[in-house]
Amino acid sequence: MDISHILNSLNDAQRSAVTSDAKHLLVLAGAGSGKTRVLAHRIVWSVEAEGVSPYSILAVTFTNKAAGEMKQRIYDLLSRPVQGMWIGTFHGIAHRLLKAHWSDAGLSENFQILDSEDQLRLIRRCMKELNVDEKRWPAKSLQFFINDQKDEGLRPHQVDVSGDPFKRHHQKVYEHYEAACQRGGLIDFAELLLRAYELWQKTPSLLQHYRERFQHILVDEFQDTNTIQYKWTKLLMNESNRITVVGDDDQSIYGWRGARVENIHNFAQRFAPCETIRLEQNYRSTQTILSAANALIANNSDRLGKELWTEGNGGEPISLYSAYNELDESRFVVERVKQIVEERGGHYKDIAVLYRSNAQSRVLEEGLIRADIPYRIYGGLRFFERAEIKNALAYLRLTQSLHDDAAFERVVNLPTRGIGDRTLEKIREIAKIEQVTLWMAAEKVVDRQLLPTRAANAVRGFLELVMGLRESTQALELWERVEYINSGSGLIEFHKKEKGEKGKARIENLKELVTAAKYFEPEEDPLVEFLGHAALESGEGQAAPDQDCVQLMTLHSAKGLEFPYVFLVGMEEGLFPSQMSLQEEGRLEEERRLCYVGVTRAMQKLYLTHAESRRIYGDERQPILSRFVRELPDELIEEVRINATVSRPAMMQGSGAHADSECEFRLGQRVHHAVFGVGTVIQVEGEGAHERVQVKFDREGAKWLMATYAKLEPVELA
Repeated sequence: MDISHILNSLNDAQRSAVTSDAKHLLVLAGAGSGKTRVLAHRIVWSVEAEGVSPYSILAVTFTNKAAGEMKQRIYDLLSRPVQGMWIGTFHGIAHRLLKAHWSDAGLSENFQILDSEDQLRLIRRCMKELNVDEKRWPAKSLQFFINDQKDEGLRPHQVDVSGDPFKRHHQKVYEHYEAACQRGGLIDFAELLLRAYELWQKTPSLLQHYRERFQHILVDEFQDTNTIQYKWTKLLMNESNRITVVGDDDQSIYGWRGARVENIHNFAQRFAPCETIRLEQNYRSTQTILSAANALIANNSDRLGKELWTEGNGGEPISLYSAYNELDESRFVVERVKQIVEERGGHYKDIAVLYRSNAQSRVLEEGLIRADIPYRIYGGLRFFERAEIKNALAYLRLTQSLHDDAAFERVVNLPTRGIGDRTLEKIREIAKIEQVTLWMAAEKVVDRQLLPTRAANAVRGFLELVMGLRESTQALELWERVEYINSGSGLIEFHKKEKGEKGKARIENLKELVTAAKYFEPEEDPLVEFLGHAALESGEGQAAPDQDCVQLMTLHSAKGLEFPYVFLVGMEEGLFPSQMSLQEEGRLEEERRLCYVGVTRAMQKLYLTHAESRRIYGDERQPILSRFVRELPDELIEEVRINATVSRPAMMQGSGAHADSECEFRLGQRVHHAVFGVGTVIQVEGEGAHERVQVKFDREGAKWLMATYAKLEPVELA
């Protein structure tokens, strides 16, 4: 049989990985180095060249998409379907095992899987049965706790509470929830893997059967495995079977959701003897982009190490734009997007704008909408479509009009205050019978004592809360009103109790709503016009799935994707790297890996932007340039300047006044800034409202500032 076609399309390192006869093999696959190709070819090589039965192969991936791609590649190479091969996600394989051995796993034959929403609903029911106050203990926080324990392989009795009342309380709910699942024949996603692991632990004969069956185990994205996934894989190994793991420790960015980068770092020691093969030839990016990525990630100390390279050309330098604020940053992105499409002949779909925080999308969205450029938020919602924003806007709408039924229904029990479905049904019933609004009906059911005492008190409390917000915010500026509503409604405190990145992102978005209000310029009634603006922005709708459009996404969402043109925006200390990563041990290296992922998404051209001043999360900041930009080699970067009407280079310092006779500043002039201190004017660009100056400050270095807002004071020389 001629099997040369299996290896023909591979480079030397890929060929070595595919044909290796090592019992334990670690393939360190750099970004864009063809890891999916290697996995598929290694499986086909095992079947065609080594005579391994397809029935004895287990290949585990992290997403259904990746599993589908692998199956298709294998089918294409073999030109026939392969029956008996187990290829799927960790959860998919675990589900298959539990369906086959439901009785041994202690499950009912027709057990059902709970999705995240159903799980949350069941947790709420358990909390109600235990008389747990959701205002104090948010259900989402308990959901995070339960799933986190399962990902660590812990049942309720195994959780170490160590006198911690918080953990003891959560453990009690976990125990009650687990009993409810068992009674109802239900399992959640985290339970799939834990139950499959325990199935093998408790049934040695079954474990032995699968150890003998799966002679070749392959695991993709090994750097993203959590504790239970690693234990599950390790338990399946014995003296006779082989294991191949593929991954990249430099792209381990999910520590916040339980991924353990040490699983790939320690693989060679734990599975000795082990062969390690590095895939370093990149088929995606230019050498300039790869050299930048290599230099950046070299600043992480704890890594297995590799150096990406390409046979392609050097490519364009990386463009760095210093914006005077986030509006200027958005304007720059929009201008360059137009240039890519109109002058370079590119398509909108070729362009991705990546950011660290979801809240950053708002200003970018508004800029693209104004320019009539189609876009989509990849894997997420537009700013004004996000649930937490709609909730805050609903409170604002109620303070503006008490008789807004849609707003009333949205927040009457958010944050939760004990107003259940029965209470709401009673309010709706009165509203229908008497043809009044829900607000008026709520007043009537309280006044007429149509509800049990507890429910009546909850409704009265809500009515008093809204009236209090209404009265307290009447005389406030729009942005102050939004800020007051965020906190006074309890929304900020509610999301603070949520664990993980979601709660943090929701709070950031609510604070960004304050920034949106600060920038909003109404003609007459600020609140009415702002609410109208938000409704229109939300109703604008994203581009259709098949439409040519710019992709906006968080850096985490970008992993696994590639685009000819990539913008990394908000490259500032405290934003990226995030403030939290600067305070928690080990988080800075993960942030740098996240930046590495962002850089390596770019195929042809990479743009980096930062702002000298940024209003975000409701605050105004004067951040410094991100260390990640400063870690890139100077020779790879070109600083981009705006198309200015008037421009005078730094070498002309002291040669006289700016060409615009009305200009306040001259080159070489000494000035004082309230935040940055004293410095020297070294560049002046633009004119009128668009004039900006570059000042080299004695303490803070060179910064671009918008002349209109900088409030620079001349310093008289002695």
